[in-house]
Amino acid sequence: MKKISKQLTFVYVLLVAIALAIVLLYELDVLESGVLADSKQTEFVALTVMELTSLAAAFLGLRLFKFHKVHDELVCLNEPAMLKWGLLRLLILEVPMVVNTYLYYIYMNPTFGYLAIILLLTLPFVMPTESRCIDETSEEVKSEK
Repeated sequence: MKKISKQLTFVYVLLVAIALAIVLLYELDVLESGVLADSKQTEFVALTVMELTSLAAAFLGLRLFKFHKVHDELVCLNEPAMLKWGLLRLLILEVPMVVNTYLYYIYMNPTFGYLAIILLLTLPFVMPTESRCIDETSEEVKSEK
């Protein structure tokens, strides 16, 4: 499980680093920000799509391992399932975060920034530590009242 945790942590850190690199490139004026600020129609479409995508990603990313099919596969197959579903969960959360970060600087619309921050705030809840990977691949004892 340690190997899987390291692989998932690498992806986790890599995508956060990409978002941070985008921020640095635009804040240091290496890239010009606000290039499409005048294109209101494409901004509206991008904003609508990213609002829906980001909210769905936050919900799905945080709840993915609670779905019965996913949970059963994690318990039965352990490491291969953890790699597959853990990677999917990270991509669901972090790809829209990177896209929102990029769109913020392209359109200079703060809503994209807020959406990226919302997704960034969900990341500590899915950080792929070794103990979390072990916990998520073990069967929970469910008490029924």
